[in-house]
Amino acid sequence: MDLLELKNISKTYGNLDALKHIDLTVRQGEWLAIMGPSGSGKTTMMNIIGCMDKPSSGSVFLDGVNISKESAKNLTTTRRDKIGLIFQQFHLVNYLTALENVMVAQYYHSLPDEKEALEALDRVGLSGRAKHLPSQLSGGEQQRVCIARALINYPKLILADEPTGNLDEANESIVIDIFKKLHAEGSTIIVVTHDPEVAEDAERTVVLEHGKIARIANKG
Repeated sequence: MDLLELKNISKTYGNLDALKHIDLTVRQGEWLAIMGPSGSGKTTMMNIIGCMDKPSSGSVFLDGVNISKESAKNLTTTRRDKIGLIFQQFHLVNYLTALENVMVAQYYHSLPDEKEALEALDRVGLSGRAKHLPSQLSGGEQQRVCIARALINYPKLILADEPTGNLDEANESIVIDIFKKLHAEGSTIIVVTHDPEVAEDAERTVVLEHGKIARIANKG
């Protein structure tokens, strides 16, 4: 079953063609990596998939709904309900504990539930750090809080933008192991990355160049 479909997507900023005629389908439960040099269109594609921007032309179907035709308000609702976002910059609230940062995401979705938030932290190995502030956590631990926050509302799609970009090798390995576990559990994951080691565990890798899909590589 297809969860995401991009049909002839283009995005133009003034005279700049950031994306040109992109066609891509992502299956439910698939792990996809998006790669390409700086300026290739990776961030633009992520923003469109993540309901943070709309294409200039073409259609985007997420879970059967044409989100490219939705209003800004409906896009916000779709992002909240169906997408778990993980960024290179952690975007944690510095005066809230790890547990409270996860519960903030619940607040915007439904009702905060401390037990569920603790369970989400436990999934990323951080239940023992629940009461710590971001300043008391390592970079790797902060990124794992972000992953817990992304998981708390049971998203249809996990969308990660350079999730290991600010991490050392040891913490990168921990984060990738979490993605492997989530994938094994059936999660649909799209990782935008410049790092071949991060992309190598994905089932498919889409390489962008100059706003177009240059090639698609299947694992193995």
